[in-house]
Amino acid sequence: MVNRRAKTIAHYQFPTDWTPAEIQVWLEVAKRVQQAKDELKTIVFVTGVFDLLHQEHINFLRKARNVGNYLVVGVETDLRVKESKGPDRPINSQNQRVQDVISTEVVDDVAILPRAFDRPEHHRAILSVLRPHVLAVSSHTPYLEAKRQMIQLFGGELKIVHEHNPQVSTTLSLQELPQLE
Repeated sequence: MVNRRAKTIAHYQFPTDWTPAEIQVWLEVAKRVQQAKDELKTIVFVTGVFDLLHQEHINFLRKARNVGNYLVVGVETDLRVKESKGPDRPINSQNQRVQDVISTEVVDDVAILPRAFDRPEHHRAILSVLRPHVLAVSSHTPYLEAKRQMIQLFGGELKIVHEHNPQVSTTLSLQELPQLE
């Protein structure tokens, strides 16, 4: 049985490579999450790039929302996207991607992830401060077992809520666009 009233904001040491502003953003999100927990809501957390928001993104967000009733989304920074997707990405800025996710009207809270979000201790820090009931992922998410074990440390569970559709992605959409010379 999930403890719906478990306190979110625990005493925690944030990673030293996070800025005070990044920490403050996630402490503010944690306060709102705690309010939702006090209302006995089930908290679901997802992360992603969400560049050129398409139907598969929207389907994923809807399915994530359906396993709970308070959806928090962490959006990757422009620098992290550039590192993982290549020098021409993202197409949309992190602020635009946040606005696009908000426009789906299925999310309750959206924030930009810290720039340093590439090691297990970074993920642990976010999960520690939010303590979501569910970490929702799609079937192609890397490190599923490690993520499952990590969310369980904080009393939550990992749920695969969406089957990856390899026919739809931002990268494929960009490949289909005519090349300008």
